[in-house]
Amino acid sequence: MSAVNENMTVIGGPVTGGPVTGGPVTGRFAPTPSGRLHLGNVLCCLLAYLSARSQGGRFLLRIEDVDIPRCPQRLSEACIDDLRFLGFDWDEEPLFQSARGAIYQHYFDLLQERGLVYPCFCTRAQLHAAQAPNLGDHEPVYAGTCARLTPEEIAEREKTRRPAMRMRTPDKTVTSHDRQYGAFAENLARDCGDYIIRRSDGLWGYQLACVVDDALTGVTEVVRGRDILFSTPRQIELFDTLGFAAPSFAHIPLLTDCEGRRLAKRDKDLDLTALSKRMTPAQILGMLAFSAGVIDRNCAMTLPQLVREFDWAKVRKDDMRLPRELSNK
Repeated sequence: MSAVNENMTVIGGPVTGGPVTGGPVTGRFAPTPSGRLHLGNVLCCLLAYLSARSQGGRFLLRIEDVDIPRCPQRLSEACIDDLRFLGFDWDEEPLFQSARGAIYQHYFDLLQERGLVYPCFCTRAQLHAAQAPNLGDHEPVYAGTCARLTPEEIAEREKTRRPAMRMRTPDKTVTSHDRQYGAFAENLARDCGDYIIRRSDGLWGYQLACVVDDALTGVTEVVRGRDILFSTPRQIELFDTLGFAAPSFAHIPLLTDCEGRRLAKRDKDLDLTALSKRMTPAQILGMLAFSAGVIDRNCAMTLPQLVREFDWAKVRKDDMRLPRELSNK
């Protein structure tokens, strides 16, 4: 799978979004606890953990439960239990985004003071009807409908609808270098558009919370699925706007079932609850490491053993399929 297409510009030479220097490597895993972990989530955690630990670095756990209605506490606790069952450890107490609203508000206020955010009253139906989808996440590229509303127009619309808040994106090409997929560039205004950093219900948007938390916790290396690859240019720009250095990025291929179907939290047969009844932690980790290319045969492996085996040069760049026999257990 190539990370670029005809709408993206591949760039050679120096790129932005490189690693933060001057300290130890700090990696992280940041699951959204809207359901039980599935093997795709665990694979992401595994590669992030192995990369950080193989470099003698720190590893953090962040629970991205900022969408409180979809992420009840019991699922956050289950996520942590699943990771501990597999043998993962982290260097600090887990960070919960649901408890960090005041921090996000602080950085939102800084952006607002600089005139970089504005209220948007458009409905989701209006957005999808009017605009083409974004390259990566299929969200509409916002046309700036509300970007030039007068104070009087804003006050009138606020009488009937609470607005979301959008971040203004400059007409600027941002280039990133990904460990797995190489250099690529996006024009923020054309390919991303102004994006939501606070929803109309008051919940904080993913981009703002993710960038602030990575920066404040000293994350220097982000390993995550390629489905979030297209968020990288706007996040690099937001890091810079807030005065932070961006971490390095490594986007990994998606894990699919033996038929090539993308895994999801609805796949109850492949979540940790079901798998823990028929496989040991070492068997699960070994199977995932084999699927990713870290080891050359499907065998039980512990995390310390896999740390010694890990090398990014081994990790596959195309989507990874689980062994067919897993479906027949």
